Amino acid sequence: MATAAAEEALGTGRRKSSVARVRIRAGSGKITINRRELNDYFCVQQDRNAAVAPLDHCEVRDTVDVIIRVHGGGTTGQAGACMQGIARALLKHDSDLSEKLREKNFLTRDSRMKERKKPGLHGARRGTQFSKR
Repeated sequence: MATAAAEEALGTGRRKSSVARVRIRAGSGKITINRRELNDYFCVQQDRNAAVAPLDHCEVRDTVDVIIRVHGGGTTGQAGACMQGIARALLKHDSDLSEKLREKNFLTRDSRMKERKKPGLHGARRGTQFSKR
């Protein structure tokens, strides 16, 4: 059991209100998200590409297996959380990839969050419709 834990690298990614816990181990390139295949979980090609971008950029997609547990938010936020979690786990797996991951900002947390709704408005900034009479 101790040897299996030593081979695995863990990483946590966050984006908007999504949190992804990523586990990377040496393997054949299988990517599992919430016990489903990558193509089954993310229907939109853009989200698929975003989630595995660190693997493609570091050219290790065929040499590691990735297991992801993600919750919260929508599909775009979850893809962003997966991207950061994979990047952090890759860094623990192989510390030589640090510069490659940093040049595309995969390790940087995207701090943009939804703006809160203000009193008297319909949303964060949308006011009521003007009425002449």
